Amino acid sequence: MTSYSDSGVHLDAADAAVARIKPAVVATWGNKVIGGFGGFAAGLRMPDGYTEPVLMMSTDGVGTKAEVARQTGKVDGLGWDLVAMCIDDLVAAGGRPIAMSDYIAIGEIDTELVVRIVESVAAACAAADVALVGGEIAEHPGVMEPDAFDVAGTALGIVEASAVIDGSRIVPGDVIIGIDSPNLRSNGYSLVRRLINEHTSLDATFPGTDRTVADVVLEPSVLYTPSVLALIDTIDVKGLAHITGGGLLGNLPRILPATTDAVIETGSWVVPDVFTVFSDWSGADRAERYSTWNMGIGFVAVVAPGDVTGTLEMIATHARSGSAIGVVTPGAGVVQLT
Repeated sequence: MTSYSDSGVHLDAADAAVARIKPAVVATWGNKVIGGFGGFAAGLRMPDGYTEPVLMMSTDGVGTKAEVARQTGKVDGLGWDLVAMCIDDLVAAGGRPIAMSDYIAIGEIDTELVVRIVESVAAACAAADVALVGGEIAEHPGVMEPDAFDVAGTALGIVEASAVIDGSRIVPGDVIIGIDSPNLRSNGYSLVRRLINEHTSLDATFPGTDRTVADVVLEPSVLYTPSVLALIDTIDVKGLAHITGGGLLGNLPRILPATTDAVIETGSWVVPDVFTVFSDWSGADRAERYSTWNMGIGFVAVVAPGDVTGTLEMIATHARSGSAIGVVTPGAGVVQLT
């Protein structure tokens, strides 16, 4: 007889992982979730106070940052990366994230590794008051190498229909506020990995620091959702952009009206050294750098000139650094770097 386990699927290992992650997952629920752990689907109580609620969804992953984590065994930040990629997209449209599910595809289940990843997802969800309501651990023998894995997720949010933020109210003269990103987050890693292979190694010391290259490039992503939610609760924010894959050049146009441009003054904030090092190693021109990495700006808010001071003060109360990095001008929906 040939069994399921003979084909490379280890149900016992999956069950062991699920049993171990249950406490961390359930701890994120509060009173939001209807039903118990392990059901076929999760039920959510709708928050009160909405007249015309709109549901929003966002799906994302951590990209090839997972490969660096696999090579080093340092997987405990990946959950923060995943949650940030998903829920920060929601809040960029004015959505209030309420729930998330995760998906781990793996060649052969490593119970300890899976538990560490999911526990980090749960920790990030708890930090953002988001319920981790379910997920999937998918073993792919014969399709993926035994130690290979990928991590993805879907987040659910809610917003009042009249409060959706889509950039349509942006006009020339509005000010572009950037919120700092101290690290690479989860973007540009295919290039980062190649540059590491060409110029250094993961266990080498990163230039200008006493840390390893692995520790620098595996720093977890900032969660912008708490600070941005506080911002939109107090300031008339006209547009929001999550600066992920595509950088400022690729993401700002997504919220610009077709008759406007964003003029970005690249000297208006301090670019963290990690971007300078990888930029130098790559030899990339400025446009390539600003369309590959966030270059130190992980989130953008567009506000009227009279709201700049209040916006910067609100950002500072959430232990982030904000800067006025540009202005909106008449144009054709593109980003200009100066």
